[in-house]
Amino acid sequence: MIKTIIEFSRYFLVLLFGGTIAFNIAGIEKNRKNYLLLGAFFIFLFTFQVISLNFWGMSITLKIYPLLSHLPIAVFIALYFKKSWLISLISVFISYLCCQAPRWFGSLAGHIFDSVSMNHITFIVTALGLYLLLQAYAFCSIRHLMERSVKSCLLFASMPVFYYFFDYITTVYTDFMYKGSQVAIQFLPFVTSAFYFIFVLLYYAETQKQTRIQKELDMIESQFKQAQKEFSSIKQIQENASEYRHDMRHHFSLLQSLASKGDLEAIKNYLQTVQSDLDKITPLRFCKNETINLILSAFTSKAEKAQIQLNFDVKLTEKLNLTDTELCSLLSNALENAITACEKIENPSRRIIKLRLFSKNKKLCIDIRNSYQTKPFFHQNLPVSKEKGHGFGTKSMAHIIEKHDGIWQFSVKDGLFVFQATL
Repeated sequence: MIKTIIEFSRYFLVLLFGGTIAFNIAGIEKNRKNYLLLGAFFIFLFTFQVISLNFWGMSITLKIYPLLSHLPIAVFIALYFKKSWLISLISVFISYLCCQAPRWFGSLAGHIFDSVSMNHITFIVTALGLYLLLQAYAFCSIRHLMERSVKSCLLFASMPVFYYFFDYITTVYTDFMYKGSQVAIQFLPFVTSAFYFIFVLLYYAETQKQTRIQKELDMIESQFKQAQKEFSSIKQIQENASEYRHDMRHHFSLLQSLASKGDLEAIKNYLQTVQSDLDKITPLRFCKNETINLILSAFTSKAEKAQIQLNFDVKLTEKLNLTDTELCSLLSNALENAITACEKIENPSRRIIKLRLFSKNKKLCIDIRNSYQTKPFFHQNLPVSKEKGHGFGTKSMAHIIEKHDGIWQFSVKDGLFVFQATL
């Protein structure tokens, strides 16, 4: 009687242990409702397993065990908890692999003590200890690796999937492994080592790719933040102009006072000062779009300081599909790169920037051309900067354009660097 209780306790624990690991790896939320639901589900599956044992015996039950346990768990995770089929199936394969350590320790104890009960008891104790270790150190890491990408998920699952089918083919559906065939015994270590090295190489390449993507996303985010700062400073110019307009009545009052005294020279000097101040803070007007006016005004000042010839041709409507932040980031990066390239030219007369902005078929068209000292190098159609910390501006520009289903092109034509985009 006791042996029977221990044996059935092991069978139920195998189901509970494997199923709980699968649910944890799949990322099922831990709450009272789910605990009760999973408990009822495990009891339901175990009942069918006991019925199968009574009707068909252990041999048949082991052969159809994937239909009695593994497949229902995967289906339950996918349909009820709305997880992807890939993650649902792989979670089951990984849980099956985790069951092998308690199984081996149980077999070892049973062999040492020559007792089937010790086999079952050791299995139960090892399974409980392993579950606690996995819960503390492994489940979160495994979920993170599986959720990074489909390729990462497949790479991570390759060994559990292979072992699952290998174990069933060689020990359940055939006795190939138990015959002690040298080919069978050596095959698993060979495949394990091969999988290990393939996994290391492929997963390293995948993690490097993910790292590069994350780095570029971080840099693009940095570019957006920088654009927001520049846009804030440009906005400040507009606010200063508004304040100056508000103070005009004070200027008129002072001019009226000077006029009453007949001091014409003082009036002339004062008007020159006011005009100079207004020129410094008043944005130039290129079109009806105020954001464009602010951006181009700011870069006009930068270009004048660098002795760069500017040629702006802007024909735009007031409303554009881009947000102010996107527009600022796109044009700021393009003009900043153009100014940087022109500044390297020793002869100021050769420093030229030409910009055309216009609307066509309700799309924004951009054409920016600038002179350069050294011919740029291109990689994957993007200009590459050799300076550390540079080169992400063009990637940020491409990202914004592609986000709006636009097209872009960087090229060199007639001795000028050319950036063209439609979005």
